[in-house]
Amino acid sequence: MLVRLLYASRVVDASPDAIETILTQSRQFNPTCGITGILCYGGGIFLQAIEGGRNAVSELYGHIQRDARHKDVVLLHYEEISERRFGGWTMGQVNLSRINTSILLKYSEKPELDPYAVSGRVSLALLEELMATASIIGRS
Repeated sequence: MLVRLLYASRVVDASPDAIETILTQSRQFNPTCGITGILCYGGGIFLQAIEGGRNAVSELYGHIQRDARHKDVVLLHYEEISERRFGGWTMGQVNLSRINTSILLKYSEKPELDPYAVSGRVSLALLEELMATASIIGRS
């Protein structure tokens, strides 16, 4: 049974090294569990979609909730899926520096990433559009 989970969190340490460490660990761990996904980071906020088997995704989300590098972890969307949307990435990263602000304004009141201010479905639609229009780092 495949599932997709979308969550938001605030980063505790926003240094480039700390963000890179999170991405590196995800890219090393996720393939062993059959997890794929995409991460969007900006303004101290993570927006992440993870896909895989129900148990693996649930275990990973539980780990993220307990991870001291994250705070204000909020589940935005969860669904059973028939196929992956982010299957080409062990953990792709959207490059927010290359995004046209009109894309962010399409989905929110301000031209900034704030999944806390919109619905989970809107956040998922934003991620899908960012995938289609922005540079993705870390494709496997």
